[in-house]
Amino acid sequence: MKDDRVMSWPLFALAIAAFAIGTAEFIIMGLLPQVSADLGVSIPSAGYLVSGYALGVVVGGPLLAMLVGKMEEKRALLILMAIFTVGNIACMIAPGFNSLIVARVFTAFSHASFIGMAAVLASRIAPPGKEGRAMTLMFTGMTLANVLGVPVGSLVGQVYGWRTTFLGVVALGIISLLMVWYLVPAKASASKKNTQTNLQGMKRPIIWLGLMTSVMASASMFAFFTYIVPILQDVTHVEPKFASVALLVCGLGITVGGLLGGRLADWSLTRSLVLTLMALIAALVSFYWTSHFVYPAVINMAVWGCLSFCVGMLLQALIIRVAGESANYASTLNVGAFNLGNAIGAWVGGRVIDAGMPLNSITLVAATISLVTLVMVLGMFLSRDRSLLSYPSATA
Repeated sequence: MKDDRVMSWPLFALAIAAFAIGTAEFIIMGLLPQVSADLGVSIPSAGYLVSGYALGVVVGGPLLAMLVGKMEEKRALLILMAIFTVGNIACMIAPGFNSLIVARVFTAFSHASFIGMAAVLASRIAPPGKEGRAMTLMFTGMTLANVLGVPVGSLVGQVYGWRTTFLGVVALGIISLLMVWYLVPAKASASKKNTQTNLQGMKRPIIWLGLMTSVMASASMFAFFTYIVPILQDVTHVEPKFASVALLVCGLGITVGGLLGGRLADWSLTRSLVLTLMALIAALVSFYWTSHFVYPAVINMAVWGCLSFCVGMLLQALIIRVAGESANYASTLNVGAFNLGNAIGAWVGGRVIDAGMPLNSITLVAATISLVTLVMVLGMFLSRDRSLLSYPSATA
């Protein structure tokens, strides 16, 4: 008989590890001006640190998923967190821009496999009917990275240099490694017994449509998020230190969105996705005008962050829901899909800047991508496979 509580110590350990990984991924957005100045590259070129990490997740995720898929779960998680920690040490001591990109890519290899495996584990240990909330609690670590990790890391980078920020990320990696070691029980992975079945399940068209939708949703998010600090500085005209405060407020919105996404997934996945995407499009369009005014811009950022991460949680829940026995592999691929969208979005935003368009016009491009995402979601729900969008019974 499962405990009715959603939170547990293993879930707490996974959330802390997700916080470390989320901080490592998103912190570079708050450090772009410092890295650009220190290593002598342009802001759009520094944006490749976002794209490089994302592509590392896309390439490394499936490879490591196959390598660790047959391992005992705890051992696999420890290996992945060790890779993460070593990679951030390499980032901290990187002598130049090219070596920093290589280190970021290496670090990213562990990202998708760890988060994908942790998401499935979180939903599996949850009480019936609370799978979405349990998964969201694990992902809360990543959302809190935007509330605490990114603003604090950005401020530390401004005062002490960006390498000091990466030193803090290394410390988070070590703490996460110890917590997974002590709190996550040794337990055979479900994929160990069903590896062939898991891969067979990936033939469902709705899974791949869901993955493509995740790519588009993430591309919309990171077309804007990657360049949010330059927009604040050049369009909203805020001081660099206030930009950290704005990121903190945005991070609070992201945290609310992550928590809300889990509850909405347990309530009605179809209606929640459609309504949230419509609201997200409206928030992006409105930022084109509010970006000229400090307080409206910050409030708009918080609303945007809430809606963006709510969409992300809903899509992750959808993939796990429709994948069945393929959940571990599909969940890992979905993390990769989000990061492929991350890379595409950062590239698209950079091209907007290179074309000489106003920085805040990036939000209109992001809104257009979200509109395409909405069309894809509607197509998914109208597909023949839509019956798979219902949760199995509570006793399953």
